[in-house]
Amino acid sequence: MAILVTYFLTILVGILVMGIWNCIKRCGKPWKWRPIRILLFSVRVHELHERIAKVLDRRNGTIVAKGLISWVTGGDVVLTSDPANVQHMMSTRFSNYLKGPEFKKRFDIFGDGPFNLDDQEWMHHRKNIRAYFNHQKFHSFFAKTLEYCIETELIPDLRLVSSNNAVVDLQALLRKHVGYFGRSFSTGLQPASFRGAGIDNELLTKAMDDTMEAIFFRYVVPEKIWKLQRALGVGKEKNLSRAKRTLDEALSRCISIKEEGLRQGRVPSDDEDFSALKGYLTGHHLTGLEPHALTYDIIKETVFSLIFALEGTVSTTLTWFFWLLSKNLHVETRIREELETIFARRDAKKRFVAWFEDKEFSKMIYLHAALCETLRLFPPVPFEPRNPVAQEMLPSGHEVSPETRVVISAYAMGRMKSVWGEDCCDFKPERWITTDGDIRHEPAHKFFAFSAGPRICPGKDLAFTLMKIFSATIILNYDVQVIQDRPVTIKTSSLLQMKHGLLVTLTKRLA
Repeated sequence: MAILVTYFLTILVGILVMGIWNCIKRCGKPWKWRPIRILLFSVRVHELHERIAKVLDRRNGTIVAKGLISWVTGGDVVLTSDPANVQHMMSTRFSNYLKGPEFKKRFDIFGDGPFNLDDQEWMHHRKNIRAYFNHQKFHSFFAKTLEYCIETELIPDLRLVSSNNAVVDLQALLRKHVGYFGRSFSTGLQPASFRGAGIDNELLTKAMDDTMEAIFFRYVVPEKIWKLQRALGVGKEKNLSRAKRTLDEALSRCISIKEEGLRQGRVPSDDEDFSALKGYLTGHHLTGLEPHALTYDIIKETVFSLIFALEGTVSTTLTWFFWLLSKNLHVETRIREELETIFARRDAKKRFVAWFEDKEFSKMIYLHAALCETLRLFPPVPFEPRNPVAQEMLPSGHEVSPETRVVISAYAMGRMKSVWGEDCCDFKPERWITTDGDIRHEPAHKFFAFSAGPRICPGKDLAFTLMKIFSATIILNYDVQVIQDRPVTIKTSSLLQMKHGLLVTLTKRLA
């Protein structure tokens, strides 16, 4: 039955697309219909972001999609990569541009977690999460968890792949090990505890992927279609439903393990476990609330939001980073020379890097610049929607209202000649280094990989630490050879992942 329904829906959508396409070809106002042509063609060939970037670059950074696009998306859409518009929405007039109910509807898997919050609820969470991130014990717990995951999980995997001369999907490998860290850091449970509790990490990763694909689908088809899929239990909505069950079961088991430990008096000290989950269950370092003030669902949704913020974004950036290095070998050479200079001051017997001191991190200028350049070209979250509360005019001269959806394209912003110059599509870490040899700090409304204004990612510095540790561990100890005969295209997802992964071989550099 499900197969027949899926077949019927496929035919129905095909007829709809062909009808819209014929209308577009007969239309005498090409720019009015160009966003629809971009949308329909991109769904077919997975090139949405690239095509939008090219159009925005030609149209001074902002276009308005009207006509049939209003029916597809439920309202007119303003697509922008103009830094002036971004600063206006994310800082100057922040209170007028919320995520809103439409965002929460599509990202319903996050429930009432901080990812979906606005106004006072969001401000309360923001205050607590900043206090948590700034706590001295947080940094100690972060370092210990990361070192453990690198030494006990990543390093043995790298050795195994290298010794077997195996071809490995680097994107999947990075997802696996950044995922180990994200789950351990968020719950206080080590990867072995997940396995011992019967939690399948591969299923968790697939559940995250299915979730991001379904959310993307919800943004590019009419709401009635994805809601029909949900009602019938077919297509992307079927995958999303299965993903929700997988994630819910895993998080429920984690909470049960923690609660059982609390009941039995086995409560680790904050030096051993300063995780978000422990904080929410005991009501101390994270929330400032008593445990009974939080519902079971809110605890799950908040912990899931933290896992998501770490797992998908960091591994996605690192995948593009190693692909860009394979195309720019001189950059890899310079990074390795920088790391070797720093590493030379250490014990030469310890070739693997599990942790750097703060003073060593500050010396990784070129590596930091290369990561910034990767984030500029391939931001892990390529678009960010906002809903205006009141009608007003954007700095670009485009009028918006509560019926308008504004979508910021971080992907397009990194490819704007007016923002980054004629060489905007080139991978040049040097653009991030000042004449004095320090890191050039660009404003967030121009470098939008971590959002901007009050909602700028509070874990930005932690993300850079993660990326530096993972990349330094690999670059110092292995030569990464990318298999060049596989196409590199963008996956149809809310995250900017590679559709076919990144196949590589690893060759050990030193004994």
